[in-house]
Amino acid sequence: VQLQASGGGLVQPGGSLRLSCVASGFDLAIYTIGWFRQAPGKEREGVGCISYRDGRKFYADSVKGRFTISRDKTQNTAFLQMDGLRPDDTALYYCARSPYYMTASDNCLNGRTFDSRGQGTLVTVSS
Repeated sequence: VQLQASGGGLVQPGGSLRLSCVASGFDLAIYTIGWFRQAPGKEREGVGCISYRDGRKFYADSVKGRFTISRDKTQNTAFLQMDGLRPDDTALYYCARSPYYMTASDNCLNGRTFDSRGQGTLVTVSS
């Protein structure tokens, strides 16, 4: 069982990146997939998640309207489209899975039921 995030890099403020989260060893479609980030010296922050079953999504207030989570079952991959990037989005981003269907944003963003976190991909927003 593995989740591997990729697609990070250096981008200027206002730019965009698309992160991928490839699942191996399990069917991504029957798990809720969450995106999390951790900036240097800061605690982990939940970015958002996409629930299995109906694809219901939750986002942190800090990224709402700028980030979009999606998934492609045929590729067994989840995505995080990040637009309007800001310097405070700089962090290590990683994905993880939960066996639970999310009914509230807190359940998603606190990350308590998530496991199989991958190594993450670094996003740096700077001019």
